[in-house]
Amino acid sequence: MDSNQDLKRTPLFDAHVAAGAKMVPFAGWEMPVQYAGVIPEHRAVRNAVGLFDVSHMGEILIEGAGAFELLDLLTCNELRKLQVGRAQYSAFTTPSGGIVDDIIIYKYSDTKFFICVNASNSDRDYAWIQEHNKFAADVKNLSNEYAQIAVQGPKAIELLTLLPGMARVAELRPFSFTDLDCDWGTVTIARTGYTGEDGAEIFVDPKRAADLWRALLEVGACFGVQPIGLGARDTLRLEACLPLHGHELSEQISAIESGLSWIVKPQKGEFLGRTTLEQQQKEGAPRSLIGLFLDQPGIARQDDKVLTTEGKEIGFLTSGTRTPTIDKALGLALVDSNVSAIGTAIQVNVRGKNLAAHITDRPFYRRAK
Repeated sequence: MDSNQDLKRTPLFDAHVAAGAKMVPFAGWEMPVQYAGVIPEHRAVRNAVGLFDVSHMGEILIEGAGAFELLDLLTCNELRKLQVGRAQYSAFTTPSGGIVDDIIIYKYSDTKFFICVNASNSDRDYAWIQEHNKFAADVKNLSNEYAQIAVQGPKAIELLTLLPGMARVAELRPFSFTDLDCDWGTVTIARTGYTGEDGAEIFVDPKRAADLWRALLEVGACFGVQPIGLGARDTLRLEACLPLHGHELSEQISAIESGLSWIVKPQKGEFLGRTTLEQQQKEGAPRSLIGLFLDQPGIARQDDKVLTTEGKEIGFLTSGTRTPTIDKALGLALVDSNVSAIGTAIQVNVRGKNLAAHITDRPFYRRAK
Protein backbone atom coordinates (compact mmCIF):
# COMPACT_ATOMS: atom_id res chain seq x y z
CA MET A 1 0.00 0.00 0.00
CA ASP A 2 1.21 3.50 -0.78
CA SER A 3 2.44 5.60 2.11
CA ASN A 4 0.53 8.84 2.67
CA GLN A 5 3.63 10.78 1.63
CA ASP A 6 3.55 9.17 -1.81
CA LEU A 7 -0.16 9.72 -2.47
CA LYS A 8 -1.49 12.43 -4.77
CA ARG A 9 -4.39 14.61 -3.70
CA THR A 10 -7.16 16.01 -5.86
CA PRO A 11 -8.11 19.72 -5.79
CA LEU A 12 -11.09 18.69 -3.63
CA PHE A 13 -9.06 17.02 -0.89
CA ASP A 14 -9.67 19.79 1.68
CA ALA A 15 -13.41 19.69 0.96
CA HIS A 16 -13.49 15.96 1.63
CA VAL A 17 -11.63 16.30 4.92
CA ALA A 18 -13.88 19.17 6.02
CA ALA A 19 -16.93 17.01 5.28
CA GLY A 20 -15.61 14.24 7.52
CA ALA A 21 -14.75 11.79 4.75
CA LYS A 22 -12.72 8.71 5.53
CA MET A 23 -9.69 8.97 3.25
CA VAL A 24 -7.92 5.90 1.84
CA PRO A 25 -5.19 5.12 -0.71
CA PHE A 26 -6.58 4.35 -4.17
CA ALA A 27 -4.64 4.05 -7.44
CA GLY A 28 -1.89 6.28 -6.07
CA TRP A 29 -4.30 8.89 -4.72
CA GLU A 30 -5.71 9.75 -1.31
CA MET A 31 -9.44 9.49 -1.93
CA PRO A 32 -12.70 9.53 0.09
CA VAL A 33 -14.07 6.03 0.57
CA GLN A 34 -17.19 7.21 2.42
CA TYR A 35 -18.82 10.19 4.14
CA ALA A 36 -22.17 9.28 5.74
CA GLY A 37 -21.66 5.61 4.91
CA VAL A 38 -21.81 3.35 1.86
CA ILE A 39 -25.50 2.45 2.19
CA PRO A 40 -26.95 5.98 2.54
CA GLU A 41 -24.62 7.28 -0.16
CA HIS A 42 -25.61 4.46 -2.52
CA ARG A 43 -29.30 5.16 -1.91
CA ALA A 44 -28.82 8.89 -2.43
CA VAL A 45 -27.60 8.22 -5.97
CA ARG A 46 -30.35 5.72 -6.76
CA ASN A 47 -33.12 7.96 -5.35
CA ALA A 48 -31.92 11.55 -5.75
CA VAL A 49 -28.42 12.79 -6.64
CA GLY A 50 -24.82 12.37 -5.55
CA LEU A 51 -21.49 14.07 -6.27
CA PHE A 52 -18.31 12.15 -6.99
CA ASP A 53 -14.79 13.52 -7.07
CA VAL A 54 -13.24 11.67 -10.01
CA SER A 55 -10.37 14.10 -10.50
CA HIS A 56 -7.98 11.16 -10.20
CA MET A 57 -9.05 10.01 -13.67
CA GLY A 58 -6.66 10.80 -16.53
CA GLU A 59 -7.18 12.86 -19.68
CA ILE A 60 -5.26 12.48 -22.93
CA LEU A 61 -5.59 14.58 -26.08
CA ILE A 62 -4.82 13.19 -29.54
CA GLU A 63 -4.91 15.60 -32.45
CA GLY A 64 -3.47 16.07 -35.92
CA ALA A 65 -3.89 14.56 -39.37
CA GLY A 66 -3.12 11.05 -38.10
CA ALA A 67 -5.20 11.22 -34.90
CA PHE A 68 -7.99 9.01 -36.24
CA GLU A 69 -5.63 6.38 -37.67
CA LEU A 70 -3.69 6.12 -34.42
CA LEU A 71 -6.74 5.87 -32.19
CA ASP A 72 -8.50 3.47 -34.56
CA LEU A 73 -5.51 1.12 -34.48
CA LEU A 74 -5.42 1.09 -30.68
CA THR A 75 -9.13 0.68 -29.92
CA CYS A 76 -11.65 -2.08 -30.60
CA ASN A 77 -14.86 -0.08 -31.12
CA GLU A 78 -15.87 1.40 -34.48
CA LEU A 79 -14.36 4.87 -34.23
CA ARG A 80 -15.50 5.94 -37.69
CA LYS A 81 -19.11 5.88 -36.48
CA LEU A 82 -18.39 8.40 -33.71
CA GLN A 83 -19.85 11.79 -34.57
CA VAL A 84 -18.58 15.22 -33.51
CA GLY A 85 -19.97 16.13 -30.10
CA ARG A 86 -20.52 12.51 -29.14
CA ALA A 87 -18.70 10.16 -26.78
CA GLN A 88 -17.90 6.48 -27.29
CA TYR A 89 -17.08 3.76 -24.78
CA SER A 90 -14.12 1.75 -26.05
CA ALA A 91 -10.92 0.02 -24.95
CA PHE A 92 -7.23 -0.08 -25.72
CA THR A 93 -6.58 -3.73 -26.62
CA THR A 94 -3.35 -5.72 -26.67
CA PRO A 95 -2.15 -7.79 -29.65
CA SER A 96 -3.43 -10.88 -27.79
CA GLY A 97 -6.89 -9.37 -27.22
CA GLY A 98 -6.51 -8.34 -23.57
CA ILE A 99 -7.40 -4.89 -22.29
CA VAL A 100 -4.84 -2.22 -21.50
CA ASP A 101 -7.63 0.09 -20.34
CA ASP A 102 -11.28 0.86 -20.94
CA ILE A 103 -11.82 4.46 -21.99
CA ILE A 104 -14.32 7.05 -23.15
CA ILE A 105 -13.47 8.91 -26.35
CA TYR A 106 -14.87 12.41 -26.97
CA LYS A 107 -14.76 13.58 -30.59
CA TYR A 108 -14.20 17.29 -31.26
CA SER A 109 -13.38 16.84 -34.94
CA ASP A 110 -11.90 14.33 -37.37
CA THR A 111 -8.47 15.43 -36.14
CA LYS A 112 -9.11 16.00 -32.42
CA PHE A 113 -10.07 13.40 -29.82
CA PHE A 114 -10.17 13.82 -26.03
CA ILE A 115 -9.88 10.62 -23.99
CA CYS A 116 -10.76 9.87 -20.36
CA VAL A 117 -8.70 7.00 -18.94
CA ASN A 118 -8.57 5.19 -15.61
CA ALA A 119 -6.70 6.73 -12.69
CA SER A 120 -3.95 4.16 -12.30
CA ASN A 121 -3.41 3.95 -16.06
CA SER A 122 -2.90 7.51 -17.30
CA ASP A 123 0.90 7.27 -17.55
CA ARG A 124 0.71 3.70 -18.87
CA ASP A 125 -1.91 4.64 -21.46
CA TYR A 126 0.05 7.69 -22.56
CA ALA A 127 3.17 5.55 -23.03
CA TRP A 128 1.13 2.89 -24.86
CA ILE A 129 -0.25 5.46 -27.30
CA GLN A 130 3.18 6.97 -27.91
CA GLU A 131 4.71 3.54 -28.44
CA HIS A 132 2.33 2.98 -31.36
CA ASN A 133 2.33 6.53 -32.69
CA LYS A 134 3.69 6.03 -36.20
CA PHE A 135 1.22 8.56 -37.52
CA ALA A 136 1.01 12.35 -37.87
CA ALA A 137 -0.56 12.69 -34.44
CA ASP A 138 0.28 14.86 -31.45
CA VAL A 139 -0.39 13.16 -28.11
CA LYS A 140 -0.60 15.14 -24.86
CA ASN A 141 -1.17 13.89 -21.32
CA LEU A 142 -3.42 16.60 -19.83
CA SER A 143 -4.24 14.78 -16.61
CA ASN A 144 -2.86 17.57 -14.42
CA GLU A 145 -4.92 20.20 -16.22
CA TYR A 146 -8.37 18.92 -15.25
CA ALA A 147 -10.41 18.17 -12.18
CA GLN A 148 -13.49 16.03 -12.77
CA ILE A 149 -16.80 15.95 -10.91
CA ALA A 150 -19.53 13.40 -11.63
CA VAL A 151 -23.14 14.33 -10.83
CA GLN A 152 -25.26 11.18 -10.82
CA GLY A 153 -28.85 10.22 -10.01
CA PRO A 154 -32.44 10.85 -11.16
CA LYS A 155 -32.19 14.51 -10.04
CA ALA A 156 -28.72 15.10 -11.53
CA ILE A 157 -29.70 16.91 -14.70
CA GLU A 158 -32.32 19.03 -12.94
CA LEU A 159 -29.67 20.10 -10.43
CA LEU A 160 -27.17 21.01 -13.12
CA THR A 161 -29.66 23.15 -15.04
CA LEU A 162 -30.04 25.36 -11.95
CA LEU A 163 -26.37 26.37 -12.06
CA PRO A 164 -25.54 29.59 -13.95
CA GLY A 165 -24.56 28.85 -17.55
CA MET A 166 -25.46 25.14 -17.47
CA ALA A 167 -29.06 25.10 -18.65
CA ARG A 168 -27.99 23.50 -21.96
CA VAL A 169 -27.06 20.31 -20.15
CA ALA A 170 -30.71 19.24 -20.39
CA GLU A 171 -30.39 19.25 -24.20
CA LEU A 172 -27.55 16.72 -24.21
CA ARG A 173 -28.40 13.20 -25.25
CA PRO A 174 -26.73 10.26 -23.47
CA PHE A 175 -23.09 10.03 -24.52
CA SER A 176 -23.05 13.56 -25.88
CA PHE A 177 -20.85 16.39 -24.63
CA THR A 178 -20.26 20.11 -25.03
CA ASP A 179 -18.04 22.92 -23.83
CA LEU A 180 -19.80 25.57 -21.76
CA ASP A 181 -18.74 29.00 -20.51
CA CYS A 182 -20.08 29.38 -16.99
CA ASP A 183 -19.21 30.88 -13.60
CA TRP A 184 -16.42 28.30 -13.26
CA GLY A 185 -14.71 29.08 -16.54
CA THR A 186 -14.95 26.94 -19.65
CA VAL A 187 -15.96 23.42 -18.67
CA THR A 188 -16.49 20.27 -20.69
CA ILE A 189 -19.66 18.49 -19.63
CA ALA A 190 -20.70 15.03 -20.84
CA ARG A 191 -23.91 13.04 -20.34
CA THR A 192 -21.97 10.04 -19.08
CA GLY A 193 -21.37 8.24 -15.78
CA TYR A 194 -20.48 5.05 -13.97
CA THR A 195 -23.43 4.32 -11.71
CA GLY A 196 -26.25 2.99 -13.87
CA GLU A 197 -28.14 6.27 -13.32
CA ASP A 198 -28.64 9.39 -15.40
CA GLY A 199 -26.17 12.20 -14.90
CA ALA A 200 -23.16 14.03 -16.22
CA GLU A 201 -19.43 14.36 -15.76
CA ILE A 202 -17.76 17.77 -15.67
CA PHE A 203 -14.15 18.48 -16.62
CA VAL A 204 -13.13 21.74 -14.96
CA ASP A 205 -10.04 23.82 -14.23
CA PRO A 206 -8.54 22.43 -10.98
CA LYS A 207 -8.44 25.95 -9.54
CA ARG A 208 -12.23 26.25 -10.00
CA ALA A 209 -13.15 22.75 -8.85
CA ALA A 210 -13.69 23.49 -5.16
CA ASP A 211 -16.01 26.41 -5.96
CA LEU A 212 -18.02 24.27 -8.36
CA TRP A 213 -18.23 21.44 -5.82
CA ARG A 214 -19.49 23.90 -3.19
CA ALA A 215 -22.08 25.34 -5.58
CA LEU A 216 -23.39 21.87 -6.47
CA LEU A 217 -23.84 21.04 -2.79
CA GLU A 218 -25.59 24.35 -2.08
CA VAL A 219 -27.94 24.31 -5.07
CA GLY A 220 -28.57 20.59 -4.70
CA ALA A 221 -29.54 20.78 -1.05
CA CYS A 222 -33.21 20.90 -2.01
CA PHE A 223 -32.80 17.56 -3.80
CA GLY A 224 -30.94 15.91 -0.92
CA VAL A 225 -27.59 15.91 -2.73
CA GLN A 226 -24.76 14.06 -0.98
CA PRO A 227 -21.03 13.67 -1.63
CA ILE A 228 -20.31 10.05 -2.52
CA GLY A 229 -17.17 8.03 -1.81
CA LEU A 230 -15.43 5.16 -3.54
CA GLY A 231 -17.32 2.57 -1.50
CA ALA A 232 -20.72 3.47 -2.91
CA ARG A 233 -19.19 4.10 -6.34
CA ASP A 234 -18.19 0.43 -6.35
CA THR A 235 -21.55 -0.95 -5.18
CA LEU A 236 -23.38 1.25 -7.71
CA ARG A 237 -21.26 0.16 -10.65
CA LEU A 238 -21.42 -3.49 -9.55
CA GLU A 239 -25.24 -3.48 -9.44
CA ALA A 240 -25.18 -2.07 -12.98
CA CYS A 241 -22.50 -4.64 -13.95
CA LEU A 242 -20.11 -1.97 -15.19
CA PRO A 243 -16.60 -3.47 -15.41
CA LEU A 244 -13.68 -2.19 -13.35
CA HIS A 245 -10.08 -2.26 -14.48
CA GLY A 246 -8.08 -4.69 -12.37
CA HIS A 247 -11.22 -6.71 -11.68
CA GLU A 248 -13.23 -7.60 -14.81
CA LEU A 249 -10.69 -5.98 -17.14
CA SER A 250 -6.99 -6.75 -17.53
CA GLU A 251 -4.40 -7.67 -20.12
CA GLN A 252 -4.84 -11.32 -19.04
CA ILE A 253 -8.59 -11.32 -19.76
CA SER A 254 -9.71 -10.88 -23.36
CA ALA A 255 -12.26 -8.24 -24.27
CA ILE A 256 -14.71 -11.00 -25.17
CA GLU A 257 -14.20 -12.82 -21.88
CA SER A 258 -14.71 -9.50 -20.06
CA GLY A 259 -18.22 -9.21 -21.47
CA LEU A 260 -17.28 -6.40 -23.84
CA SER A 261 -18.10 -8.19 -27.08
CA TRP A 262 -20.58 -5.41 -27.81
CA ILE A 263 -17.75 -2.91 -28.34
CA VAL A 264 -15.50 -5.27 -30.32
CA LYS A 265 -15.97 -4.51 -34.03
CA PRO A 266 -13.67 -6.62 -36.26
CA GLN A 267 -15.56 -5.39 -39.33
CA LYS A 268 -14.01 -1.93 -38.91
CA GLY A 269 -10.59 -3.12 -40.12
CA GLU A 270 -7.25 -3.71 -38.48
CA PHE A 271 -6.68 -2.99 -34.78
CA LEU A 272 -4.54 -4.55 -32.07
CA GLY A 273 -5.92 -7.94 -31.07
CA ARG A 274 -8.40 -8.15 -33.93
CA THR A 275 -7.51 -11.69 -35.03
CA THR A 276 -7.96 -13.23 -31.57
CA LEU A 277 -11.07 -11.25 -30.71
CA GLU A 278 -12.77 -11.98 -34.02
CA GLN A 279 -12.08 -15.69 -33.57
CA GLN A 280 -13.50 -15.63 -30.03
CA GLN A 281 -16.60 -13.79 -31.23
CA LYS A 282 -17.21 -16.45 -33.86
CA GLU A 283 -16.15 -19.59 -31.99
CA GLY A 284 -16.57 -18.58 -28.36
CA ALA A 285 -14.01 -17.60 -25.74
CA PRO A 286 -12.52 -20.09 -23.26
CA ARG A 287 -13.99 -18.16 -20.34
CA SER A 288 -17.12 -16.07 -19.79
CA LEU A 289 -18.07 -13.32 -17.37
CA ILE A 290 -21.16 -14.29 -15.38
CA GLY A 291 -23.34 -12.74 -12.71
CA LEU A 292 -24.20 -14.76 -9.63
CA PHE A 293 -26.29 -14.68 -6.46
CA LEU A 294 -25.34 -16.55 -3.31
CA ASP A 295 -28.10 -18.83 -2.05
CA GLN A 296 -26.65 -19.14 1.46
CA PRO A 297 -25.62 -16.48 4.00
CA GLY A 298 -22.22 -14.94 3.26
CA ILE A 299 -20.53 -12.39 1.04
CA ALA A 300 -18.27 -13.40 -1.83
CA ARG A 301 -15.24 -11.24 -2.63
CA GLN A 302 -12.75 -10.80 -5.45
CA ASP A 303 -10.62 -13.92 -6.10
CA ASP A 304 -12.97 -16.30 -4.25
CA LYS A 305 -13.07 -19.57 -6.18
CA VAL A 306 -16.12 -20.68 -8.17
CA LEU A 307 -16.87 -24.39 -8.35
CA THR A 308 -19.43 -26.75 -9.84
CA THR A 309 -21.89 -28.44 -7.47
CA GLU A 310 -19.53 -31.44 -7.63
CA GLY A 311 -16.64 -29.31 -6.36
CA LYS A 312 -14.66 -28.84 -9.58
CA GLU A 313 -13.00 -25.41 -9.77
CA ILE A 314 -14.24 -23.47 -12.83
CA GLY A 315 -13.26 -19.87 -12.18
CA PHE A 316 -13.02 -17.00 -9.72
CA LEU A 317 -14.84 -13.89 -8.53
CA THR A 318 -13.76 -10.65 -10.19
CA SER A 319 -16.00 -8.55 -7.91
CA GLY A 320 -18.40 -9.34 -5.08
CA THR A 321 -20.37 -7.77 -2.24
CA ARG A 322 -23.90 -7.27 -0.93
CA THR A 323 -25.49 -4.23 -2.53
CA PRO A 324 -28.16 -1.94 -1.03
CA THR A 325 -30.65 -1.78 -3.93
CA ILE A 326 -30.68 -5.50 -4.72
CA ASP A 327 -30.11 -6.45 -1.06
CA LYS A 328 -28.49 -9.74 -1.99
CA ALA A 329 -24.96 -11.11 -1.89
CA LEU A 330 -23.90 -11.03 -5.52
CA GLY A 331 -20.87 -10.94 -7.73
CA LEU A 332 -19.27 -11.10 -11.14
CA ALA A 333 -17.05 -14.05 -11.96
CA LEU A 334 -14.91 -15.35 -14.78
CA VAL A 335 -15.69 -19.02 -15.38
CA ASP A 336 -15.25 -21.77 -17.96
CA SER A 337 -17.62 -21.00 -20.81
CA ASN A 338 -19.14 -24.48 -20.79
CA VAL A 339 -20.49 -23.80 -17.28
CA SER A 340 -21.91 -20.32 -17.79
CA ALA A 341 -25.60 -20.74 -18.63
CA ILE A 342 -28.08 -18.59 -16.69
CA GLY A 343 -29.73 -20.64 -13.94
CA THR A 344 -26.79 -23.03 -13.50
CA ALA A 345 -26.25 -24.08 -9.88
CA ILE A 346 -22.70 -23.47 -8.70
CA GLN A 347 -20.71 -22.99 -5.48
CA VAL A 348 -18.47 -20.19 -4.25
CA ASN A 349 -15.72 -20.83 -1.74
CA VAL A 350 -16.06 -18.08 0.86
CA ARG A 351 -13.47 -18.17 3.64
CA GLY A 352 -12.93 -21.88 3.19
CA LYS A 353 -16.62 -22.83 3.03
CA ASN A 354 -18.42 -23.77 -0.19
CA LEU A 355 -21.67 -21.82 -0.43
CA ALA A 356 -24.49 -22.60 -2.83
CA ALA A 357 -25.02 -20.04 -5.59
CA HIS A 358 -26.52 -19.75 -9.04
CA ILE A 359 -25.76 -17.89 -12.26
CA THR A 360 -28.16 -15.06 -13.00
CA ASP A 361 -28.82 -12.55 -15.75
CA ARG A 362 -26.93 -9.24 -15.93
CA PRO A 363 -27.13 -6.41 -15.06
CA PHE A 364 -28.43 -6.88 -11.54
CA TYR A 365 -29.97 -3.39 -11.66
CA ARG A 366 -31.38 -1.39 -14.54
CA ARG A 367 -32.91 2.04 -13.94
CA ALA A 368 -36.44 2.79 -15.07
CA LYS A 369 -36.55 4.83 -18.27
